[in-house]
Amino acid sequence: MANVNTKKGVIGILTGGGDVPGLNPAIRAVTIRAIREGYEVVGLRRGWAGLVEMVREKDYDNSDNFQMLSEELVNRMGRTGGTFLHTARTNPSKVKKAAVPSHLKDAYKSELNDLTPEVLKNLAWLGVEYLIPIGGDDTLSYAVRMHKEGVRVVAIPKTMDNDVPGTDYCIGFSTCVTRTISMANSLRTSAGSHERFLVLEVFGRYAGFTAMLPTMAGAANRCVIPEHKFDIERLAELMASDRRKNSSHYSVVLVSEGATFQGGEMVFEGETTDAFGHKKLGGIGDLVSDKLKELSPKYNSGKTVEVVNQKLGYLVRCGDPDAIDSIVPMAYGNLAFDLLLGKVHGRLVVLNNGRYGNIPIDAVVASKKVVNVKEHYNIERLRPHYTSFDTKPLFIMTSD
Repeated sequence: MANVNTKKGVIGILTGGGDVPGLNPAIRAVTIRAIREGYEVVGLRRGWAGLVEMVREKDYDNSDNFQMLSEELVNRMGRTGGTFLHTARTNPSKVKKAAVPSHLKDAYKSELNDLTPEVLKNLAWLGVEYLIPIGGDDTLSYAVRMHKEGVRVVAIPKTMDNDVPGTDYCIGFSTCVTRTISMANSLRTSAGSHERFLVLEVFGRYAGFTAMLPTMAGAANRCVIPEHKFDIERLAELMASDRRKNSSHYSVVLVSEGATFQGGEMVFEGETTDAFGHKKLGGIGDLVSDKLKELSPKYNSGKTVEVVNQKLGYLVRCGDPDAIDSIVPMAYGNLAFDLLLGKVHGRLVVLNNGRYGNIPIDAVVASKKVVNVKEHYNIERLRPHYTSFDTKPLFIMTSD
């Protein structure tokens, strides 16, 4: 029944959710080890979507849904950013009627459909015995479902928000922080030339790590994060004070996309939701910019301070991985394969306190990982704080 030639076994690998640098190095690590140990690797395209849309017919063109991986291919792609397997936010357990593939529409007619039975059949048809999904909490929450359905799963954490529970590090985070620092420092020249406030909106739906670390590293004077609803008056006061103290007459704030005003709610681009129920965030940076300009005369001797407003967005998730996002994915890929080689599954590979390891995959859905405000964020000064770096992990505040 399988559609591929089986050696020792077949390993399926997929990438889901947002793209980040480091995905291709992880795919490369798994594939090279697996092939050299006598396994075949099938790349499942567009996250879980490939497993939903696959047609179980020998002569059907499934090239949009899966491809066999080779050392030559992954060596070529492993040095690049993004994911050559492509990605999607498909949730097979909640497929809207309009999104059900045409060949399945007769069998699935509800407004919301659970296509997990088809996913399981497609894995069996491919001969996939082991599955390595790479993704954030949404992608991996369905990996937990696969584990419960009896699929041999070992997962790899990926998200530049760094908010997958149970691990200090997720693929993509270091490059995001590196780019944020670099771009903030570059944009200082414009903010300083015009003596303005600089407002930079960064990713971070529920966790503010991508705003906190660059601010702690000196990229910004202040940051506002999802974990604490902030007082815009206080932010305006602090930004004006920072600007006065700066000989170049500018100040910088990093704004997490999930940050909210006191008494307010998250700001969304629209009302539509993805397959995991999330609305697309965007716009809080614009609102903060408008309010800072409006309030600035109150804290600047009656004079308005103009604002340089920039949404960093995809600029911090595109392009090549930095050193950490080249090394950690290589280690994660090998860790995942080693577990499968030892017939261990239902695990998430992790990095904790500088040591690689693994934990039960159920940890992904057992809790939420966010900034510990009491320990790491000064709600009066709207910036990170610390008492000592002694024995702290590499990224200071990302440990559970």
